[in-house]
Amino acid sequence: MELSPSKLNLFLFLKLPNAWFSGVRLKELSNNHAVSSVKHRWINQNPFKSMYFAVQAMAAELVTGVLVMQAIQKSNRKISMLVAQNTSEFTKKATGRIHFTCQQGHEIDAIIEKCISTGEGQKIWLKSVGKNEKNEVVSTFNFEWTLKVKN
Repeated sequence: MELSPSKLNLFLFLKLPNAWFSGVRLKELSNNHAVSSVKHRWINQNPFKSMYFAVQAMAAELVTGVLVMQAIQKSNRKISMLVAQNTSEFTKKATGRIHFTCQQGHEIDAIIEKCISTGEGQKIWLKSVGKNEKNEVVSTFNFEWTLKVKN
């Protein structure tokens, strides 16, 4: 099954309902980048009338994770993936529609190849940048993904 935004949004509904009900949606997916979107609403706000950090984290992780899933699928191998750690920085109040982008698909392809060729687990840090409708950065997330070929 080829991954697409509509299929992944259905996956969110079925497997990650908190993300789906919070409004997180995958908007774009290519070999090198992915874009998600989430709009500030009553259901996903914090007491300060901006988007709750955890909602931003779900949208940010989605774009990194979907690129990893896509690279694994292209490899035709069974590879486990897991977030080992993450960091985040918040630079502006998240209101309105926020788009999160990761543009490291080619780096992921290379680390998957290394994982397969060496048979050893690998780690990669992936960045997701969230911008508001004025194209201002509101938050930046970094996720360390661990990858290991399954036996």
